[in-house]
Amino acid sequence: MADITRTIGLSLGADICWPICYEALLKQLDLELQVGGDKVRFDCERVLIQPFSLSSDCRYDVVIDRLTHWYHTSREWIKKAILVNDLYVFNNPWSIQSMEKQTTYAAMLRLGFPIPETWMVPPKAYEDYADLKPTLTRYARLFDLREIGDSIGYPLYMKPYDGGAWVGVTAIKDADGLVKAYDESGVRVMNLQKGVEPNDAFVRCIGLGPQFRPVNYDPGAPLHDRYQMDHDFLPDDQRQRLENMTMVINAFFGWDFNSCEALRQDGEWYPIDFANACPDSQVTSLHYHFPWLIKANLKWSIFCAATDRPMKTDLDWHEYFAIADQDIPFDEKLEGYVALARKRFDVDAFEEFCATHLSHLDEVADEFFGTDTVRDAIHQKVTALFPEHEIEEFTELFWNRVQEWRRVEGPGK
Repeated sequence: MADITRTIGLSLGADICWPICYEALLKQLDLELQVGGDKVRFDCERVLIQPFSLSSDCRYDVVIDRLTHWYHTSREWIKKAILVNDLYVFNNPWSIQSMEKQTTYAAMLRLGFPIPETWMVPPKAYEDYADLKPTLTRYARLFDLREIGDSIGYPLYMKPYDGGAWVGVTAIKDADGLVKAYDESGVRVMNLQKGVEPNDAFVRCIGLGPQFRPVNYDPGAPLHDRYQMDHDFLPDDQRQRLENMTMVINAFFGWDFNSCEALRQDGEWYPIDFANACPDSQVTSLHYHFPWLIKANLKWSIFCAATDRPMKTDLDWHEYFAIADQDIPFDEKLEGYVALARKRFDVDAFEEFCATHLSHLDEVADEFFGTDTVRDAIHQKVTALFPEHEIEEFTELFWNRVQEWRRVEGPGK
């Protein structure tokens, strides 16, 4: 029997609260697991940004990545470590780099998901560069934006094809509003997407490995109130539907951590935004749901590290397309997609691992989220975001919501 220490790296940006809680809870668990004949312990370090040789060793077995989607140095180090050192990373960096929202719409449309009617339009303006003028002169054609808007139908939404954080998203009610929004969009390439209206529910389903949490979501509320605190607000069949759709999306793109936004109309769920790999993890937005995220992150990262999970860079889309091409109802296709996704996430092995090695996590976490360590982490994050006169007020607000989670969802609840 070998004594092995698996090292989990945290590749961080402006993150404050969740890594503090992740590190402290991992330390408190003090795990020593018997896995495959070995005695496995766990260490955790924050990944530094520094020059690296392409042939250098990697000290990490798993990296939870928060930078690949925007910071190129870390992106290239992670890609190197996967290729040279067999590192396992949340999420597939090549997929994050290339799968814009436009691409994800197209892919799920190909699988038969009920994606609302979506168009892409050329940008209103261009940054000048070599060969732009001859290219546009020869091949760009004038188009009637009002005609496109009419064919899609109103209301519709204009949003950047590669956007995030609701930046550049405009709700449009008529042709005049469409023309105005387009004229103001500048050099950004835009999607136009038919609004799912009326609708009676907006849910953001968070997926971390094979763990899912649908959250009632209010995009019009202030950031600290967008994630609603409803508990068990969906019928079991609808909850399962959202979790299945999210699992398939995440497995299809190789994303361990992503969220899927969907609107409900006449009992049908329409995914409208699901290229959110590396979604918000801060207590200042998740509040009540923050402890779930920390626990889910710990479970999946410990499982991946303990089992020396290989990084599967191939996405195997042909397997999904083979199902998509069958002349069967979408529900049957979705069942087939879910089977592929469960295999990719090793769901059965993960659940058995958690039952065997992490059955005490719920009780340890419940106690932990009532400690000064958590309150201080909340205070640090609030201090970084809020004006001085609101720090104590919002620290208390988020702390109380975490305590409400303990009261409602703690062990035995």
